[in-house]
Amino acid sequence: MEYGSLSALRKEEGGLSKLIIQIPCLNEEGTLAVTLADLPRQVAGFSTVEWLVIDDGSTDRTVEVARENGVDHVVSLPHNQGLAKAFMTGIETALKLGADVIVNTDADNQYDASCIPDLVRPILEKKAQIVIGARPISEIEHFSPVKKFLQKLGSFVVKLASGTTVPDAPSGFRAIHRDAAIQLNVFNRYTYTLETIIQAGRRNIPITSVPIRVNGDLRPSRLVKSIPSYVRRSLITVVRIFVVYSPLRFFSTCAAIVAAPGVIGVIRFLVHYLMGEGSGNIQSLVLSSALLAIAGILAMSGIISELIAVNRQLLEEIRIRQLQQEYGARARVRSFAMESKIKKESVGGTI
Repeated sequence: MEYGSLSALRKEEGGLSKLIIQIPCLNEEGTLAVTLADLPRQVAGFSTVEWLVIDDGSTDRTVEVARENGVDHVVSLPHNQGLAKAFMTGIETALKLGADVIVNTDADNQYDASCIPDLVRPILEKKAQIVIGARPISEIEHFSPVKKFLQKLGSFVVKLASGTTVPDAPSGFRAIHRDAAIQLNVFNRYTYTLETIIQAGRRNIPITSVPIRVNGDLRPSRLVKSIPSYVRRSLITVVRIFVVYSPLRFFSTCAAIVAAPGVIGVIRFLVHYLMGEGSGNIQSLVLSSALLAIAGILAMSGIISELIAVNRQLLEEIRIRQLQQEYGARARVRSFAMESKIKKESVGGTI
């Protein structure tokens, strides 16, 4: 190799990035091979495309199927810890492996892998750091009307809590830039989809969405075991989102709802008292006083929760800076090793 081509080689090696496609798995031996068969090995804009499987305590041949089908990296959790934990384990592993962009997809082949170039394009064009694949929810036949409604409700709640305009917030098909991935930290064990978007909105991480296609249903959803269960979990997730990320607004709203009948009761008592009929309305005054006391407790809870949220944000900032230093140091080591390799090959080529 000519030494004069060193700059061109450096541009080729360093200018293009590493893309890691991660797949959280739990007992997916029946569908994983189909999913992997559709994944690309080359994506425009990236010099390297690698596959990562996160085994969330599978008891079948998921790991063997992954290795048989050419998966580059497999991380196995000691036991089932939930989709959100598997997702974050994949993010952390991908960062350690030097990923510049991470694409998350499902093992049931729900998402059309041919849409991956469209998914990463806004990141390559530096228009966003997180890209969510928006499914045509109203056109998906195996989605029940209740599930379609809850999917839209989740997106609406995320819009209120984050200030983003992601049309399909529950979608797990997403691309994440390294700088954004470092800032994500999921608390919810059930799902990561809504919480990561809220964090992106609150941290001013550029986020957008692109339309994607979906494949046919290969198996029943693991998250939707039954409609009542899905409704209950969705509502709990929605409430948890507001409590964690908008505690003052949440508790203030609850306090206002409780205080309203209390204030009306007090006004009613005063009106009757001025009319000389107060002695017969003591019960309503007692009830109103109790409601106002509860409203005061809720309001104080909101203030305390807001202070706790501020402290959590400070701890998250410390965590982000530590990760930036850690992964930045690893990137410098890889860059130095690559540069040394290029120089050695160049010197060898001139002899």
